[in-house]
Amino acid sequence: MKAVVQRVKQGKVTSEDEILGEINQGLVVLLGVSEGDNEQVVEKTAEKILKLRIFPSAGKNIDRSVQEVEGEMLVVPQFTLCADISQGNRPSFLEAAEPGKAKKLYLDFVDYLKENSGLKVTTGEFGAMMDVSLINDGPVTIVLEQ
Repeated sequence: MKAVVQRVKQGKVTSEDEILGEINQGLVVLLGVSEGDNEQVVEKTAEKILKLRIFPSAGKNIDRSVQEVEGEMLVVPQFTLCADISQGNRPSFLEAAEPGKAKKLYLDFVDYLKENSGLKVTTGEFGAMMDVSLINDGPVTIVLEQ
């Protein structure tokens, strides 16, 4: 599982001019599901992101988690994070989970966040062409691979 986690002032994902998800201060998480991922990886990744201390506190720029600041989360499925470009310039997606498995684990990830964080969690739409916009705060961007 690969995630790009961005601390944001706001974020929004749309598809065909319809807003799918929108947040204020919090995290935008772009999530790629790999072939070898399972429920344990989902939980480990979700917990790591929930506890990731990348928000400011008094006197420190990076010290508090999204839960501690009562932020919001926008989770966007992005299979292209699983791209392999080691053999030329055209990406291979053989490492990405097949769509049925990837969708299930993506939805499990979102459900885990909702059930275990108490935060507002919004999403993109699995398999859709989407436009993602955000204001990165800092900027702070973390790449996480489990």
